[in-house]
Amino acid sequence: MTNAVITGSTKGIGFALARELVRRGHSVAVSGRGRDAVDEAVGRLRPEATGDAAVIGVPTDVTDPTQVQALWEAAASAFGSVDLWVNNAGVAYTNRTILETTPEEVATMVGTNMLGTIHGAQVAVRSMTAAGRGQVFNILGGGSDGSVRPGMGVYSSTKRGLDQFTRALVKEVDGTAVRVGQVRPGILISDGWLREAASHPDAVASQRRMVNILSDHVDDVAPFLVDQMLASRKNGAEIAWLTSGRMMRKFLRGAKDDKLARYGL
Repeated sequence: MTNAVITGSTKGIGFALARELVRRGHSVAVSGRGRDAVDEAVGRLRPEATGDAAVIGVPTDVTDPTQVQALWEAAASAFGSVDLWVNNAGVAYTNRTILETTPEEVATMVGTNMLGTIHGAQVAVRSMTAAGRGQVFNILGGGSDGSVRPGMGVYSSTKRGLDQFTRALVKEVDGTAVRVGQVRPGILISDGWLREAASHPDAVASQRRMVNILSDHVDDVAPFLVDQMLASRKNGAEIAWLTSGRMMRKFLRGAKDDKLARYGL
């Protein structure tokens, strides 16, 4: 059994990853900023757990390294060890130019996406090094490959920075008992994306065809990502859902169904 911690796992792809793990009999510590959201996520996950899988929830602001350390300690105490740490917590404002992005939005994205992942990686790698084993995965996102997308300037910059950070950390842990990898989950219809879409209906209308071709529901992608993370034995592993081959097949297939209709858009 794997004992996992997933930051930002009360909703979206983080929750879907946690649910997939507990369904397979692995224990998971979920986290989010608010106690109510964490408790709700735990309540939804526990009935899905199989075997000896356990689920705990720890409210955590990943921009505070003290709280991130407390998340590790809570999981290690509850499960006996932590084998897998997934830095997933992130915030995206994706329908604003760089000049339109407010200072508060900039601080939130940089703080959660960049600092939160750095704090999580530091805590996990230090503790796993002391334990003599463990694996850390950083969830990347749009722009992490260096592509420039309209309305995503600040967000993409944080994710591009995380690509560099992850690659540097891979080199630092090379030769140790700890492995570090990255995950590119593709274009997902997540809670954050839906929030942005609701406030920018014109953008949804203009992007609808491409979204229907290239995007995926988080529940459809999570099983593949969990398969790959659990099977990984390589430091520097790069897991990607929307590969060039899969993208080509999506374009050949075309927009066969309206994926956004499920969400009332």
